[in-house]
This record gives sequence, structure tokens and C-alpha cells, in this order.
Amino acid sequence: MPVQVQTNDASALTDSDLDDLASMGGSFGIGELSKAKEDWVLVTTARIDGKLNGFSFSTLERIGGTPCVLLGLLSVKRSTKRDQVLRALMKEAYHRALMAFPDEDVVVGSRFVSADALDAFKDLDDVTPRPGVRAVGEERAWGRRLAKRFDCDSGYDEQRFVVKTNGQKGFMDHECLKPENLDPEHVALFKGVPKNGGALVVYGWTMAENLVKLGARPMA
Repeated sequence: MPVQVQTNDASALTDSDLDDLASMGGSFGIGELSKAKEDWVLVTTARIDGKLNGFSFSTLERIGGTPCVLLGLLSVKRSTKRDQVLRALMKEAYHRALMAFPDEDVVVGSRFVSADALDAFKDLDDVTPRPGVRAVGEERAWGRRLAKRFDCDSGYDEQRFVVKTNGQKGFMDHECLKPENLDPEHVALFKGVPKNGGALVVYGWTMAENLVKLGARPMA
């Protein structure tokens, strides 16, 4: 079965909706989800055969004039379809960005607690931080901007893009099917990230021409 995605205003979520999200499993309970409803503008759900398999809270906005997709919280059910669900959630994020920012380059940013979820950003350019590349001034500046936006700039290490606490209690919650296939260099990025509440601030770019491809809806 294909993944069905739907995006709505987060503020429209009911208590029943929040219970449904919390009951899916994953890293977020009702408290974090209730806060996400307040912190983020959009909520996207991904269902297979009518059953919830993933969701995300996000905002489309400009930071210093630059179009941004901010993924405040994303969670994927630990099923055999998890990679498909992650792709569907990201494609919906790109589609929303394409509708909001046509003909513009876009920054996509979030927080990560493990290398598993970095697969979400595989279609982006200049993902930062990345193995073997030392971030320059403007790249570090984007890290600071995002850490501030995520309300986790207190104690932020701009050299390593590491935060001690992940601010608005959200991150990319995805576990890959085959951990043994993880890139060791990606895993190494998380050395020094505190296990209890820490996160890595990560962002990447999608150029306008690529966003047209990433965000295109399939032909009926």
C-alpha cells in the first residue's frame, strides 16, 4: 500500500488526535506533542492502509530573508515500512516548501540524536555538519541561527553543532532497519552529544531547480 500523507494546521489538533500520535510509539509522549502543537504551525501525518505510521511538526518561514523549512519534531513508526514513511514525510515537506517558496533556494533544518535519521536529508546539498569538512564562518552562523530558533542556543557549541538540551523537545525520531549499514563517519558526528536531551543541529540546502523535482506531486 502507498503512504498517504496529509498536512493540517497544528493548532487544529484535538486531544483525540494527540492521543493517536502518542499511541503510535516512538520517542514522544503526550506532553511533548501538546507542546509541539503550540510551537509549530503544520502537522503532517503519514498513514498506510489507514493506520498511522509517522508524523511531523514543522514551520515554513524566513530567517534573515532566507526561506526555511524547520522540522521541529518528526517520528516514524518502527515497522518494515519505516524508510518509505520517512521519504513520504520529507517529500511532503519539500512540496510545502515548493508551494511557499517557488523559484527560491531553501534551507532545511532540524535536530538529530542519532545517525539513523540523517537519511532524511540525503537529497539536500551542503549538509552541515558533515564528515571530513570543517564548517566555515557562514556555515557556523547558520548553525547559531537554527539553534536560536529551536530555543536551544544556551550552551550551543558552534564548532561541533552540538546542543546540551534540545530546546523545544523535538528531533528527528527515526531508526533505520539495518543499523550495521550506517556510515561510521556519520555515527562519529554524534560523539560528544549528550545522551540525555542533547542533539546535533543539522541543516542542508535544496536549490530551486532541485526543489521542483523533490516537491513535485506524482501525476494522477
